[in-house]
Amino acid sequence: MSVLIDTHIWIWYCSAVEKIPQKIKNQIHKSNTLFVSAISCWEVAKLVQKKKIIFSIPVDYWIKTALNYPKIKLLELTPEISIHSTQLPGIFHNDPADQIIVATARIHNLTLLTVDERILNYEFVKTV
Repeated sequence: MSVLIDTHIWIWYCSAVEKIPQKIKNQIHKSNTLFVSAISCWEVAKLVQKKKIIFSIPVDYWIKTALNYPKIKLLELTPEISIHSTQLPGIFHNDPADQIIVATARIHNLTLLTVDERILNYEFVKTV
């Protein structure tokens, strides 16, 4: 089984943060691959730029290291995902990064691991 992990889950997973809910930890444990959307790299860099998160190492080194964690595999941002993110069914909020992450999950038919209520309440993507 493979899943797509939202940006905050990726940060927590690679930083050994205990914020990950047990049901998501269970899915991580069961999964062979934890996919990360390419947009998550941008989101992490923006969070560092805005000083919303602080790492003890430069952000480029953190991302390189985090992409090499066990089970982690990067999913590139393709034209198909880019276009699909602008045509999501129903009503979804306007955060472009979340739109791309949801589109990535939908295009690759992956379950999205997140604690983001706006995504969890969106009926057109499989979530945990």
